[in-house]
Amino acid sequence: MNYLRRRLSDSSFVANLPNGYMMDLQSGPRPTPPSSTSNPASPATERRTPPSLPPQVPASGSALGSSPAPTPGGFLSSFSSVVKTAQLAQNAAAAAKPKILLVIDDLHTDWAKYFRGKKLNGEYDIRVEQAEFSEINLASYMNSGCMIDMQAIRGGTKVVRSFKPDFVLIRQHAYSMTPGEDFRSLVIGLQYGGVASINSLLSIYNFCSKPWVFSHMIKLYHTLGPEKFPLNEQTFYPNHTQMVTTPTFPVVVKMGHAHAGIGKIKVENELDFQDITSVVALARTYATSEPYVLSKYDIRIQKIGNNYKAYMRTSISGNWKANTGSAMLEQIAMTDRYRLWVDSCAEMFGGLDICAVKAVHGKDGNDYIIEVMDSSMPLIGEHVEEDRQLITDLVINKMCSVLLGINTPQPSAVKVNLFHLFSRVRALSGHRSGSGSPSQSAQGSPQRARSANTSPSQDFQPGPIPPPAATGPGSQKQPPQLNKSQSLTNTFTETLKGNATDDEAKAETIRSLRQSFASLFSD
Repeated sequence: MNYLRRRLSDSSFVANLPNGYMMDLQSGPRPTPPSSTSNPASPATERRTPPSLPPQVPASGSALGSSPAPTPGGFLSSFSSVVKTAQLAQNAAAAAKPKILLVIDDLHTDWAKYFRGKKLNGEYDIRVEQAEFSEINLASYMNSGCMIDMQAIRGGTKVVRSFKPDFVLIRQHAYSMTPGEDFRSLVIGLQYGGVASINSLLSIYNFCSKPWVFSHMIKLYHTLGPEKFPLNEQTFYPNHTQMVTTPTFPVVVKMGHAHAGIGKIKVENELDFQDITSVVALARTYATSEPYVLSKYDIRIQKIGNNYKAYMRTSISGNWKANTGSAMLEQIAMTDRYRLWVDSCAEMFGGLDICAVKAVHGKDGNDYIIEVMDSSMPLIGEHVEEDRQLITDLVINKMCSVLLGINTPQPSAVKVNLFHLFSRVRALSGHRSGSGSPSQSAQGSPQRARSANTSPSQDFQPGPIPPPAATGPGSQKQPPQLNKSQSLTNTFTETLKGNATDDEAKAETIRSLRQSFASLFSD
């Protein structure tokens, strides 16, 4: 108490006491009765109450009520716009995603360089994945399609990739009786996954048996007749037990399904035929036999889309197999007869985009069709690069049709072929000099057969030239102005329609043709 009294006597201590308190030296401190403006709360309550914050004034000095009220659903609207933006970005990424082309071929041809820089309809890039049948495996699903697993060696490095192909180009045989070369299960898997291809997977699977393909050629033989479709005679044996005898010798026996001359034996007599029967029994497969044709040369007619080429191959080494040993290859003129062969075979199994017909021209002057090949056919001759580019364009057109629903017209097969023109000029020159009748020249060489068997309308179809309108009774008709190619075509057509017995007119026409050729290349 004495301490408290001493402190109260200190004026500085009293000045620091809270308002509303008076201190009595006798009784100690007591509260002063509150006035009308005093706070009724206790000192402790007053100390716990935080001071009120001053009102915030907007920086622009505008009134508080002028700020916009929040829009109802503003958050949902912002979220929806974000979702839409993400969807647009996803769709744009999907649109820019390249289409995957699987090329099944060996590494001798780099197909990626032929598709480099090319797009589908100018929008989608083409990503090429190339592998052999032996380097891929797959799994196919009903709803999600086909997934390819590729394991290959590239430049000494093992490459492992998985992808889902959009299209397949098949340039390899899917089946051979050689051990480890039966890839029919992969063809089934691609078909199971709904993958489109060239040639069609249906035709690829059907071509896994040569006698099966030959049976469809027999239908063409009976439909078109032996004159238009001269198919070589063949006998089928499902197993060795039926190989008792053959009507004629020599014959060629083919065992099972093989390629490039493998499994083919020339049999000269009955004893050799019985010996080969035991080999067929050991192989446990089917076999075919066909009469051996003493050939003068082989013929191959190939079709890639709407492009046709014909080749003649003459053996130099003397081997009875023209594809074995040394041979001379020469491109020859496409005749209507050859075109009929390949067009008829191209209708097999729903259509063949790429195919070739092989035939033998015998020394008896007759042709014998022996085989048809599909998209796995080898490319030969001096125009291999052109053929690869034709295949590339064909694949792009087919991908646009299947994947985008856009049908791009292929280049017309009816063109002015200078090779054919020169061939016909030579044929006319030979006829003028008395080289023989058309039937004799047709058996001499395939180029001469062109002039004997082919109508000009197959290669050239010039439209009619309308006569100029006369302006009056005394007006003279002026000849229409033609460009060089039209003039050349019309001159050539008039040559074929002219009198074949008028040698002087023919000579004049040939000179006119030569001048047209010179004019065509003068620029």
